[in-house]
Amino acid sequence: MQTVLVTGGCGFIGNHICSGLLKKECEVICVDKEESNYNAGKLHYTFIQCDPYDKNAMGDIFEQNKIDVLIHAACTVDNDFGPVVTNKEIEISKQVDKFIYRYAMQENVSKVVLLSTDQVYEFPKTREPIREDDDLKTTSNYAMLKYSSEKALVSELQHHKNTMVCIARYAPVYSMNYTDNLVAKITDPKDGTKFVYGKGQYGFQLCCVHNLVDFILCFVKNADDSMYTGVYNVGDKELTTAADIINFMRDNHHLGTVLQKTPGGALSKIKGLFGGGNKEEKTNYRFLDMSKLEYNNMLDKTKASKLATFRWDIHNTK
Repeated sequence: MQTVLVTGGCGFIGNHICSGLLKKECEVICVDKEESNYNAGKLHYTFIQCDPYDKNAMGDIFEQNKIDVLIHAACTVDNDFGPVVTNKEIEISKQVDKFIYRYAMQENVSKVVLLSTDQVYEFPKTREPIREDDDLKTTSNYAMLKYSSEKALVSELQHHKNTMVCIARYAPVYSMNYTDNLVAKITDPKDGTKFVYGKGQYGFQLCCVHNLVDFILCFVKNADDSMYTGVYNVGDKELTTAADIINFMRDNHHLGTVLQKTPGGALSKIKGLFGGGNKEEKTNYRFLDMSKLEYNNMLDKTKASKLATFRWDIHNTK
Protein backbone atom coordinates (compact mmCIF):
# COMPACT_ATOMS: atom_id res chain seq x y z
CA MET A 1 0.00 0.00 0.00
CA GLN A 2 1.50 3.31 -1.11
CA THR A 3 1.27 6.34 1.18
CA VAL A 4 0.29 9.44 -0.79
CA LEU A 5 0.46 13.00 0.52
CA VAL A 6 -1.99 15.35 -1.19
CA THR A 7 -1.53 19.07 -0.56
CA GLY A 8 -4.69 21.09 -1.09
CA GLY A 9 -6.51 17.81 -0.63
CA CYS A 10 -9.80 19.33 0.53
CA GLY A 11 -10.39 21.57 -2.47
CA PHE A 12 -12.64 20.62 -5.37
CA ILE A 13 -9.90 18.84 -7.29
CA GLY A 14 -8.12 17.58 -4.17
CA ASN A 15 -11.28 15.91 -2.86
CA HIS A 16 -11.64 13.91 -6.06
CA ILE A 17 -7.94 12.98 -6.11
CA CYS A 18 -8.07 11.70 -2.53
CA SER A 19 -11.26 9.75 -3.22
CA GLY A 20 -9.72 8.10 -6.28
CA LEU A 21 -6.57 7.16 -4.38
CA LEU A 22 -8.62 5.58 -1.59
CA LYS A 23 -10.51 3.49 -4.13
CA LYS A 24 -7.11 2.29 -5.41
CA GLU A 25 -6.27 1.18 -1.85
CA CYS A 26 -3.69 3.87 -1.13
CA GLU A 27 -3.00 5.32 2.30
CA VAL A 28 -3.89 8.99 1.90
CA ILE A 29 -2.62 11.91 3.98
CA CYS A 30 -4.56 15.03 3.10
CA VAL A 31 -3.22 18.46 4.03
CA ASP A 32 -5.26 21.65 3.74
CA LYS A 33 -6.13 24.86 5.54
CA GLU A 34 -9.74 23.79 6.05
CA GLU A 35 -11.35 20.39 6.41
CA SER A 36 -13.85 18.96 3.96
CA ASN A 37 -16.41 16.24 4.71
CA TYR A 38 -15.97 14.70 1.27
CA ASN A 39 -13.63 11.91 2.43
CA ALA A 40 -13.95 12.28 6.20
CA GLY A 41 -14.24 8.97 8.06
CA LYS A 42 -13.06 6.81 5.19
CA LEU A 43 -10.62 3.98 5.86
CA HIS A 44 -6.94 4.81 5.20
CA TYR A 45 -7.68 8.56 5.09
CA THR A 46 -5.92 11.01 7.41
CA PHE A 47 -6.57 14.74 7.41
CA ILE A 48 -3.99 17.17 8.79
CA GLN A 49 -5.08 20.77 9.08
CA CYS A 50 -2.33 23.26 8.36
CA ASP A 51 -1.37 25.95 5.91
CA PRO A 52 0.85 24.52 3.16
CA TYR A 53 3.31 27.37 3.76
CA ASP A 54 3.79 26.31 7.42
CA LYS A 55 7.32 24.93 7.06
CA ASN A 56 7.44 23.33 10.49
CA ALA A 57 4.13 21.53 10.09
CA MET A 58 4.97 20.30 6.60
CA GLY A 59 8.42 19.22 7.74
CA ASP A 60 6.88 17.16 10.55
CA ILE A 61 4.52 15.45 8.08
CA PHE A 62 7.38 14.33 5.85
CA GLU A 63 9.60 13.29 8.76
CA GLN A 64 6.94 11.39 10.71
CA ASN A 65 5.48 9.50 7.75
CA LYS A 66 7.06 7.43 5.01
CA ILE A 67 5.63 9.27 2.01
CA ASP A 68 5.84 7.39 -1.28
CA VAL A 69 4.07 9.91 -3.50
CA LEU A 70 3.49 13.66 -3.30
CA ILE A 71 0.60 15.18 -5.24
CA HIS A 72 0.96 18.95 -5.06
CA ALA A 73 -2.53 20.37 -5.60
CA ALA A 74 -2.20 23.34 -3.23
CA CYS A 75 -2.08 26.84 -4.71
CA THR A 76 -4.25 25.73 -7.63
CA VAL A 77 -7.19 27.58 -9.17
CA ASP A 78 -10.53 25.77 -8.67
CA ASN A 79 -8.92 24.04 -5.69
CA ASP A 80 -7.30 26.49 -3.27
CA PHE A 81 -7.41 29.80 -5.15
CA GLY A 82 -10.32 31.66 -6.70
CA PRO A 83 -10.34 32.76 -10.35
CA VAL A 84 -8.58 36.06 -9.63
CA VAL A 85 -4.89 35.41 -8.97
CA THR A 86 -3.01 38.24 -7.30
CA ASN A 87 0.68 39.00 -6.95
CA LYS A 88 0.38 38.00 -3.29
CA GLU A 89 -0.80 34.52 -4.29
CA ILE A 90 2.10 34.21 -6.72
CA GLU A 91 4.50 34.88 -3.86
CA ILE A 92 2.69 32.44 -1.54
CA SER A 93 3.00 29.72 -4.16
CA LYS A 94 6.72 30.38 -4.63
CA GLN A 95 7.35 29.99 -0.90
CA VAL A 96 5.25 26.84 -0.64
CA ASP A 97 6.71 25.13 -3.71
CA LYS A 98 10.36 25.55 -2.85
CA PHE A 99 10.38 23.90 0.57
CA ILE A 100 7.75 21.27 -0.19
CA TYR A 101 9.80 19.98 -3.12
CA ARG A 102 12.95 20.04 -1.02
CA TYR A 103 11.33 18.07 1.81
CA ALA A 104 9.95 15.55 -0.67
CA MET A 105 13.31 14.96 -2.30
CA GLN A 106 15.20 14.81 1.00
CA GLU A 107 12.77 12.19 2.32
CA ASN A 108 13.17 10.12 -0.88
CA VAL A 109 9.61 10.40 -2.14
CA SER A 110 9.51 8.18 -5.21
CA LYS A 111 7.00 10.21 -7.26
CA VAL A 112 5.91 13.84 -7.39
CA VAL A 113 2.87 15.06 -9.32
CA LEU A 114 2.43 18.80 -9.85
CA LEU A 115 -0.88 20.23 -10.99
CA SER A 116 0.00 22.94 -13.50
CA THR A 117 -2.04 24.57 -16.28
CA ASP A 118 -2.33 24.78 -20.05
CA GLN A 119 -2.21 28.57 -19.68
CA VAL A 120 1.59 28.39 -19.74
CA TYR A 121 1.44 27.82 -23.52
CA GLU A 122 1.47 30.44 -26.24
CA PHE A 123 -1.79 29.50 -27.90
CA PRO A 124 -1.19 29.46 -31.67
CA LYS A 125 -3.35 31.32 -34.16
CA THR A 126 -3.89 28.06 -35.98
CA ARG A 127 -5.80 24.86 -35.30
CA GLU A 128 -2.65 22.82 -34.74
CA PRO A 129 -2.72 20.81 -31.49
CA ILE A 130 -0.53 22.17 -28.70
CA ARG A 131 2.29 19.78 -27.79
CA GLU A 132 4.32 19.63 -24.58
CA ASP A 133 7.41 21.07 -26.25
CA ASP A 134 5.60 23.97 -27.95
CA ASP A 135 6.35 27.60 -27.18
CA LEU A 136 5.44 28.99 -23.76
CA LYS A 137 4.06 32.45 -23.04
CA THR A 138 3.18 33.21 -19.42
CA THR A 139 1.09 36.34 -19.85
CA SER A 140 -1.46 35.69 -17.08
CA ASN A 141 -0.73 35.71 -13.35
CA TYR A 142 -1.81 32.08 -13.06
CA ALA A 143 0.47 31.02 -15.90
CA MET A 144 3.38 32.79 -14.20
CA LEU A 145 2.53 31.15 -10.87
CA LYS A 146 2.43 27.64 -12.30
CA TYR A 147 5.44 28.01 -14.57
CA SER A 148 7.43 29.21 -11.57
CA SER A 149 6.28 26.09 -9.71
CA GLU A 150 7.33 23.89 -12.63
CA LYS A 151 10.81 25.46 -12.71
CA ALA A 152 11.25 25.05 -8.95
CA LEU A 153 10.39 21.35 -9.24
CA VAL A 154 12.73 20.78 -12.17
CA SER A 155 15.52 22.61 -10.34
CA GLU A 156 15.14 20.37 -7.28
CA LEU A 157 14.95 17.29 -9.47
CA GLN A 158 18.47 17.95 -10.79
CA HIS A 159 19.83 16.68 -7.46
CA HIS A 160 17.49 13.68 -7.18
CA LYS A 161 17.47 11.90 -10.51
CA ASN A 162 15.70 8.81 -9.17
CA THR A 163 12.49 10.65 -8.32
CA MET A 164 9.79 10.33 -10.99
CA VAL A 165 8.12 13.66 -11.69
CA CYS A 166 4.88 14.40 -13.52
CA ILE A 167 3.94 17.95 -14.47
CA ALA A 168 0.28 17.82 -15.53
CA ARG A 169 -0.69 20.78 -17.70
CA TYR A 170 -4.43 20.45 -17.73
CA ALA A 171 -7.28 22.47 -19.19
CA PRO A 172 -9.99 24.15 -17.06
CA VAL A 173 -11.96 21.55 -15.11
CA TYR A 174 -15.64 20.85 -14.66
CA SER A 175 -18.01 18.18 -13.36
CA MET A 176 -21.76 17.70 -13.28
CA ASN A 177 -22.12 20.22 -10.46
CA TYR A 178 -18.99 22.32 -10.91
CA THR A 179 -19.68 24.48 -13.94
CA ASP A 180 -17.89 27.80 -13.39
CA ASN A 181 -15.34 27.13 -16.13
CA LEU A 182 -18.06 26.02 -18.52
CA VAL A 183 -20.20 29.12 -18.00
CA ALA A 184 -17.14 31.35 -18.44
CA LYS A 185 -16.88 30.14 -22.06
CA ILE A 186 -20.31 31.55 -22.91
CA THR A 187 -19.97 34.78 -20.91
CA ASP A 188 -19.10 38.03 -22.67
CA PRO A 189 -16.29 39.65 -20.63
CA LYS A 190 -17.44 43.09 -21.72
CA ASP A 191 -20.92 43.08 -20.19
CA GLY A 192 -21.35 39.68 -18.47
CA THR A 193 -24.16 38.49 -20.73
CA LYS A 194 -24.44 34.85 -21.80
CA PHE A 195 -23.97 34.59 -25.55
CA VAL A 196 -23.30 32.33 -28.50
CA TYR A 197 -22.08 33.16 -31.99
CA GLY A 198 -24.13 31.52 -34.70
CA LYS A 199 -25.00 27.95 -33.73
CA GLY A 200 -22.09 27.69 -31.28
CA GLN A 201 -20.02 25.26 -33.31
CA TYR A 202 -16.70 26.62 -32.05
CA GLY A 203 -14.97 24.70 -29.29
CA PHE A 204 -12.83 24.82 -26.17
CA GLN A 205 -10.33 22.45 -24.63
CA LEU A 206 -11.71 21.55 -21.22
CA CYS A 207 -10.97 18.78 -18.74
CA CYS A 208 -13.59 16.78 -16.88
CA VAL A 209 -12.17 16.47 -13.36
CA HIS A 210 -12.56 12.68 -13.61
CA ASN A 211 -10.18 12.60 -16.58
CA LEU A 212 -7.60 14.50 -14.53
CA VAL A 213 -8.01 12.14 -11.59
CA ASP A 214 -7.83 9.04 -13.80
CA PHE A 215 -4.57 10.28 -15.29
CA ILE A 216 -3.05 11.00 -11.87
CA LEU A 217 -4.09 7.58 -10.57
CA CYS A 218 -2.53 5.88 -13.59
CA PHE A 219 0.73 7.75 -13.07
CA VAL A 220 0.79 6.88 -9.37
CA LYS A 221 0.06 3.19 -9.96
CA ASN A 222 1.83 2.48 -13.26
CA ALA A 223 4.77 4.85 -13.74
CA ASP A 224 7.67 2.62 -12.73
CA ASP A 225 10.69 4.08 -14.49
CA SER A 226 12.38 7.48 -14.89
CA MET A 227 11.30 7.45 -18.52
CA TYR A 228 7.86 8.55 -17.27
CA THR A 229 9.27 11.79 -15.85
CA GLY A 230 8.09 14.79 -17.84
CA VAL A 231 5.31 17.15 -18.85
CA TYR A 232 1.88 15.79 -19.81
CA ASN A 233 -1.06 17.55 -21.45
CA VAL A 234 -4.32 16.47 -19.83
CA GLY A 235 -7.86 17.19 -20.99
CA ASP A 236 -10.96 15.78 -22.61
CA LYS A 237 -10.46 13.74 -25.76
CA GLU A 238 -12.48 16.17 -27.90
CA LEU A 239 -13.27 19.87 -27.79
CA THR A 240 -16.42 21.02 -26.02
CA THR A 241 -18.46 23.38 -28.20
CA ALA A 242 -20.34 26.43 -26.99
CA ALA A 243 -23.54 24.64 -28.08
CA ASP A 244 -22.58 21.64 -25.90
CA ILE A 245 -22.17 23.93 -22.90
CA ILE A 246 -25.52 25.65 -23.43
CA ASN A 247 -27.35 22.34 -23.84
CA PHE A 248 -25.62 20.88 -20.77
CA MET A 249 -26.48 23.88 -18.61
CA ARG A 250 -30.10 23.90 -19.78
CA ASP A 251 -30.49 20.18 -19.13
CA ASN A 252 -28.81 20.07 -15.71
CA HIS A 253 -28.86 23.60 -14.28
CA HIS A 254 -30.74 26.84 -14.50
CA LEU A 255 -29.52 28.89 -17.45
CA GLY A 256 -31.07 32.24 -18.18
CA THR A 257 -31.20 34.12 -21.45
CA VAL A 258 -28.49 33.35 -23.98
CA LEU A 259 -28.05 35.96 -26.69
CA GLN A 260 -27.39 34.70 -30.20
CA LYS A 261 -24.91 37.05 -31.82
CA THR A 262 -23.85 37.39 -35.42
CA PRO A 263 -20.34 38.82 -35.74
CA GLY A 264 -21.08 40.28 -39.17
CA GLY A 265 -19.61 37.38 -41.11
CA ALA A 266 -16.53 35.38 -40.23
CA LEU A 267 -15.73 35.02 -36.55
CA SER A 268 -12.34 36.56 -37.24
CA LYS A 269 -13.98 39.96 -37.69
CA ILE A 270 -14.39 40.31 -33.93
CA LYS A 271 -10.62 40.38 -33.46
CA GLY A 272 -9.36 43.52 -31.89
CA LEU A 273 -12.71 44.51 -30.41
CA PHE A 274 -11.58 43.27 -27.03
CA GLY A 275 -7.93 44.18 -26.82
CA GLY A 276 -5.56 42.21 -24.64
CA GLY A 277 -3.30 43.53 -21.93
CA ASN A 278 -5.98 44.74 -19.53
CA LYS A 279 -5.85 43.94 -15.83
CA GLU A 280 -8.74 41.47 -15.84
CA GLU A 281 -7.25 39.39 -18.64
CA LYS A 282 -4.00 39.11 -16.69
CA THR A 283 -5.48 38.35 -13.29
CA ASN A 284 -8.73 36.49 -14.04
CA TYR A 285 -8.12 32.81 -14.80
CA ARG A 286 -11.50 32.49 -16.50
CA PHE A 287 -11.25 35.57 -18.71
CA LEU A 288 -12.56 34.76 -22.19
CA ASP A 289 -10.33 36.09 -24.96
CA MET A 290 -12.90 36.75 -27.66
CA SER A 291 -10.25 37.06 -30.37
CA LYS A 292 -9.29 33.37 -30.00
CA LEU A 293 -12.71 31.80 -30.38
CA GLU A 294 -12.21 30.74 -33.98
CA TYR A 295 -8.97 28.80 -33.44
CA ASN A 296 -10.42 25.85 -31.50
CA ASN A 297 -7.08 25.33 -29.73
CA MET A 298 -6.67 21.75 -28.54
CA LEU A 299 -4.02 20.01 -26.46
CA ASP A 300 -2.15 17.08 -27.96
CA LYS A 301 -2.70 14.36 -25.35
CA THR A 302 -0.84 11.56 -27.15
CA LYS A 303 1.77 11.23 -24.40
CA ALA A 304 -0.75 11.16 -21.54
CA SER A 305 -2.97 8.73 -23.46
CA LYS A 306 -0.27 6.09 -23.13
CA LEU A 307 -1.04 6.05 -19.41
CA ALA A 308 -4.76 6.81 -19.25
CA THR A 309 -7.91 6.70 -21.36
CA PHE A 310 -9.75 9.99 -21.33
CA ARG A 311 -13.27 8.59 -21.27
CA TRP A 312 -15.17 11.41 -19.59
CA ASP A 313 -16.71 14.45 -21.30
CA ILE A 314 -19.57 16.89 -20.92
CA HIS A 315 -22.03 14.22 -22.09
CA ASN A 316 -21.23 11.59 -19.44
CA THR A 317 -19.68 13.50 -16.54
CA LYS A 318 -20.94 12.82 -13.04
